[in-house]
Amino acid sequence: MSTAILTGQPVPGSSLEGDLRSLGYDVRVAADTADAETLLAQVPGDQRVAVVDARFVGHLHALRLGLTDPRFPLAAIPGAVTAQSAGRQALTRAMARENSAGGGTAVAVDSLADRIVTALDHDGTDVHRPELGSLVAAVPADPQARNEARQAVAAVDDEAVRLKSAVKSRDGFFTTFCISPYSRYIARWCARRGLTPNQVTTASLITALIAAGCAATGTRGGFVAAGVLLIASFVLDCTDGQLARYSLQYSTLGAWLDATFDRAKEYAYYAGLALGAARGGDDVWALALGAMILQTCRHVVDFSFNEANHDATANTSPTAALSDKLDSVGWTVWVRRMIVLPIGERWAMIAVLTAVTTPRITFYVLLVGCAFAATYTTAGRVLRSLTRKARRTDRAAQALADLADSGPLAQGLAGAFKNAASRLPGIAAPAVALLGGLVLLGLAAQPGFGGPWAVVGAVVYAVTSALAVARPLKGALDWLVPPFFRAAEYGVVLLLAAKAEVNGALPAAFGLVAAVAYHHYDTVYRIRGNAGAPPAWLVRAIGGHEGRTLLVTVLAAVLSASQFSVALTVLAVAVALVVLVESIRFWVSSGAPAVHDEGEPA
Repeated sequence: MSTAILTGQPVPGSSLEGDLRSLGYDVRVAADTADAETLLAQVPGDQRVAVVDARFVGHLHALRLGLTDPRFPLAAIPGAVTAQSAGRQALTRAMARENSAGGGTAVAVDSLADRIVTALDHDGTDVHRPELGSLVAAVPADPQARNEARQAVAAVDDEAVRLKSAVKSRDGFFTTFCISPYSRYIARWCARRGLTPNQVTTASLITALIAAGCAATGTRGGFVAAGVLLIASFVLDCTDGQLARYSLQYSTLGAWLDATFDRAKEYAYYAGLALGAARGGDDVWALALGAMILQTCRHVVDFSFNEANHDATANTSPTAALSDKLDSVGWTVWVRRMIVLPIGERWAMIAVLTAVTTPRITFYVLLVGCAFAATYTTAGRVLRSLTRKARRTDRAAQALADLADSGPLAQGLAGAFKNAASRLPGIAAPAVALLGGLVLLGLAAQPGFGGPWAVVGAVVYAVTSALAVARPLKGALDWLVPPFFRAAEYGVVLLLAAKAEVNGALPAAFGLVAAVAYHHYDTVYRIRGNAGAPPAWLVRAIGGHEGRTLLVTVLAAVLSASQFSVALTVLAVAVALVVLVESIRFWVSSGAPAVHDEGEPA
């Protein structure tokens, strides 16, 4: 239970107490500032507490935005301030200053809640102030002002504002015009029945898995049903985020579930299409694995670029200025959002192609579309990085190092290469990472299965990987290092499995890449939730990217093709078990602050 402390002169007929109770607050009335401080001290430290001026006039949703958002330790709107447990100490100090002799920080400010906010600002404490837009939140000074404020409240439908704000301000064309116009009402229906975003996220996953099962039947009816269910799953996928924004039910666990389930749904559907094609005598597992690799590498580019520039200083570029200018022209906004093939457009394309064509055609179109989108977005980000003059921080460098997923072998060699790496030019890290990956893939692609060449390539790859991360990743293009690592590791698994030419090798490779990709996505969302990277023991246990690559190439060299297929399966299961158990343990028990992920454009 949260507690709201009402201060100031009560207003007869005010609905404020009822509004606060409807938001889950236990309301207590303070006679004066000293009484408010006493009541504040009586509230348990692990509970949310709010100080609200009794004269407050405003929309219920303004109060909801200001007093119930779980993402911020301290938040305020005019006439009200709230603190979660993490912000209680700062709120208590500010209250004590207002109650001390001569402690007022703003004599002209009549509201105790507003004076507390001024004191918090004076202390340099971060206080979240939500954007209210047309919503009203005020503390009228006289009856006339109060009547004007009430009229302003009556003139704006806060439920309409609430529904509109439930939809992301930036989304793809298909989502904006084909899904959100009605999914927001589904979100409201869910909220009124007490459903949570995580429950809707789970329903979306189940629907997508059923769609994958329908695709796996290999029949035309199954393909049509799969396409319809995939769209239904996407509707629910939009609904869960809209429900979170509508009801302010944000959580780190929810953001993680939403993000990882999106990938699980899409990649499970790829597997379903491959199984369905196999029933019809067409082996498209290599295409399915290629689509998963391409899509995952696209996401890693997004993640790495964003983390590298998360808090960069002097972060300007002519390319970024041109992009902003194009975003001000209506038609270019939608064209640029569509050509990157965001999740809405991508899933709609997959659903339609599944229903009317074959899995092979679906994968061909998907690969071409994603390759074009990846080229477009990556080229734009390279141009931005080369033309902006930014100084990247230690935090950004650490995030890129965590995303690199270097194991004991690369980390050990990196220490030996530290002095040499410091003398290399700024472009060295991504150039060396790319070179090592190309050598690895080139040698692994040599004719015939087995042999030592892939192992030699893996050794070279391990050495170049260590050199690439031997110094802090603060260069203009160092954000390309993790994507190059992902492409090399996943690509060599695809090559070796395809060259095995035995039943089960490519599906086993699909499972291994899916398990490793889950680990990489999990790393991203831990970093985004300010929870840090996965523990070092986990990275060591699964070998790091260079260790897994070396192991896979050695297995291909010493085992027969059929034995290699079995080994890939065992390795996939082992990696999946380790990363899933640790990931679930962390996210279920994590004390990380609540967040909400708005999703990636890709």
